[in-house]
Amino acid sequence: MRCRCCRRNTYVTAGTIFQDSHLPLRLWFRAMWLLTNQKIGMSALGLKRALSLGSYGTAWTCLHKLRRAMVRPGRDALSGKVEVDETLVGGREKGSGGRHIGKKSLVIIAAEVRGHGTGRIRIQHIPDASKEHLMAFIQESIVPGSVVITDGLPVYMNVTKLGYIHRTRVPKKGREEASKLMPRIHHAASLLKRWLLGVHHGSFSKLQLTSYLDEFAFRFNRRRSVDRGQLFYRLAQQAVAIEATTLDEIKHGA
Repeated sequence: MRCRCCRRNTYVTAGTIFQDSHLPLRLWFRAMWLLTNQKIGMSALGLKRALSLGSYGTAWTCLHKLRRAMVRPGRDALSGKVEVDETLVGGREKGSGGRHIGKKSLVIIAAEVRGHGTGRIRIQHIPDASKEHLMAFIQESIVPGSVVITDGLPVYMNVTKLGYIHRTRVPKKGREEASKLMPRIHHAASLLKRWLLGVHHGSFSKLQLTSYLDEFAFRFNRRRSVDRGQLFYRLAQQAVAIEATTLDEIKHGA
């Protein structure tokens, strides 16, 4: 399209994830359908084969751009009663335990309590379990005034200063007891690890981990949707609502 005033050319895909892409929109839509139509998602190698793409890199870039579109700008924060805890992802490592990160990645999860079940979740990769990162995640993810349920980590005591009601549940009999005290968090964490292992074989870069977590949250929060077409429609909506992303930004986790 050309502006009548300044005579500048522009395109309908400008400012979306499709900007500067050499792939036809029809291929993008096919990729979006394949990604949302499969319950657990798909790998870049699987997308390359399904769409007969010329290179693995093209499929990888396409999937990562779509994953970035899975987070809706201005989405509603969690509310009511919310369980919050951290978990480590990245496979087994000798000498690790507790909150020792090592070569693994630390992930914080917040899950809404909805009766005996789980509502929506928020999930984020954080460098460490410091006050700065934990409190920032809670403020971004949970509506003030909500009940925040955590374990006995002292740093969580600061949530009351931020306008939340704090409840602690301290495990006494190891991991089995902890899973009973905060079942929603442990269920979400277990599904996340199985998903990373099943779809991506447990292999991922820390720089792109945020994109994988976004996809997992997108799928988990829409797990009860019986119409897969609605997931495609939602992803298509959000694909034109976010800003364009370059390959360099994706590679560096920007």
